[in-house]
Amino acid sequence: MKGLQSELVKYRRTFTGKLIILMPIFFGIYASIIQILMKNPLAQANNNTAIEWSTFLAIIFNWWSVIFLPLGFALFAVLIASQEKKAGNYRALRAHNISPAMIWVNKIVGMGFYSFLSTMTLIIVTIISGLLTVRGTVPIDKIILGGITCWITSLVLISIQLWAATYGNIFMSMGIGFAGMLLGVFLAPTNYWIAFPWSWATRLMCPIIGVHPNNTLLVAGDSLFNASVIPMGITVSLLTFFIFSLITALWFERKEVK
Repeated sequence: MKGLQSELVKYRRTFTGKLIILMPIFFGIYASIIQILMKNPLAQANNNTAIEWSTFLAIIFNWWSVIFLPLGFALFAVLIASQEKKAGNYRALRAHNISPAMIWVNKIVGMGFYSFLSTMTLIIVTIISGLLTVRGTVPIDKIILGGITCWITSLVLISIQLWAATYGNIFMSMGIGFAGMLLGVFLAPTNYWIAFPWSWATRLMCPIIGVHPNNTLLVAGDSLFNASVIPMGITVSLLTFFIFSLITALWFERKEVK
């Protein structure tokens, strides 16, 4: 428990900790600005008016799942790995009476906790910014389900990106994140989405939020509305999260500190 507490405290006042809070705020502000622009006289003259909460949530959760999760987690892992390398490349931590594998697991759990805080911030910011710019009843169930689902289905990216940042460097981690983002959008609407972790959050936003991976609203009767993918995606994501966490922890156990 002390190792986990150390991880949670370590990034509290760093840029990494600020990034966790600032990114969801940015997405809320961005969606609000788009919503306001779509309501201005010029936009209305061109029949380009907002579609209430459906458009607002589509903007936020599509950008969140498509852009922030792959690139944000890659950057998160880079910042974590960079801080550890500057602090002695894990030498001090390994000097304590705790196995390297447990050090790694604590780091993954700590990153998972901070990503959960980011998700909670996203949910709160979405509700508040939506109340200020959108008419109609707040679809709290969609917002909460969308946020939590994005968090769960992206947990597996933590161990993958942390391994890439620790084994390689910023270019390797960000490169994997960028490639995952591009390929994830391409595979999300296909039958192969389940085989690619970067597609999971984006694919599950289709039935939950009603947004296509290409950031357009789904039309009634679209096959992407099929909600059976939700339990399947969540189950697979949790299983792979534990599997990849174990694999990377065993790798770190055998890793020589230089």
